[in-house]
Amino acid sequence: MATVKEIMDNAKDKMTKSVDVYRRDMIALRAGRANPQLLDRLTVDYYGSPTPLTQVAGVSSPEARMLIVSPWDASLLKPIVKAIQKSDLGINPVDDGKVVRLVFPAPSEERRKDLVKQASKSAEDAKVAIRSIRRDAVEQFRKLKKNSEITEDDQHKAEDDIQKQTDKFIKDVDAVCEAKKAEIMEI
Repeated sequence: MATVKEIMDNAKDKMTKSVDVYRRDMIALRAGRANPQLLDRLTVDYYGSPTPLTQVAGVSSPEARMLIVSPWDASLLKPIVKAIQKSDLGINPVDDGKVVRLVFPAPSEERRKDLVKQASKSAEDAKVAIRSIRRDAVEQFRKLKKNSEITEDDQHKAEDDIQKQTDKFIKDVDAVCEAKKAEIMEI
């Protein structure tokens, strides 16, 4: 059976991953600013195989609301445009024969409020995942106590430690959420 330290380390790793996934989701949440990382998840049909866009083209952001995708092979312009149109970005790409331009319009007030709700819901989902990890760790501590592998005092200390760790990660999620909300509501 695992030791208290192993359980704590495992829970910390899982909580860190939950916060990292939430951070990535918030980067992908389009708030009116052009962020090259928005295109990280897109794949392009490259000679019959789906290839990440970032492996077949350079992505730059010359202005706050524009991205330019420069393919390394000119024959990829049409597949890149098609991949962007199929994506959930909601942006219409402009192909000028050499590069693909993506212009991000400023979101309306209503759209910004929807994005804030989406960010809050994702934050709550991340917090639920973190609390679930805590619950699993506490159950493991109780099993250790039941099997007489740790004392009751050790169990209580471990539960206090996992609670402190949980609180820290939930604060991290809240901080990311508040920063994203501020970015979204910025005009």
